[in-house]
Amino acid sequence: MVSIDDVSRAIMMFKDTSVRIGGLVENMSYFITPDTKSKYYIFGRGNSEQICQKYNIPLLGKIPFEITIRENCDQGKVSVALANDEIKDYYKGITTNLFKSL
Repeated sequence: MVSIDDVSRAIMMFKDTSVRIGGLVENMSYFITPDTKSKYYIFGRGNSEQICQKYNIPLLGKIPFEITIRENCDQGKVSVALANDEIKDYYKGITTNLFKSL
């Protein structure tokens, strides 16, 4: 997948330039259907864990492909400030994990 190659190259660039990497966030990790609440891994599963293990960096969290997040981003709005508690929890978890990794 092109995205995995891009992430790998970015990680190596940061490591080569001695930029500390706080961790990895998997965006559009999965999709939960609004009607049945079924979870689908549209872009595959487990890739972020493999990258983190390969490069010895922490996985900070996963953000699903969520309609509300997409709509807010398309409008230039900050989802973490405007969304429901479930969506805010994705970002809170990532922030908590980032502080732990530092």
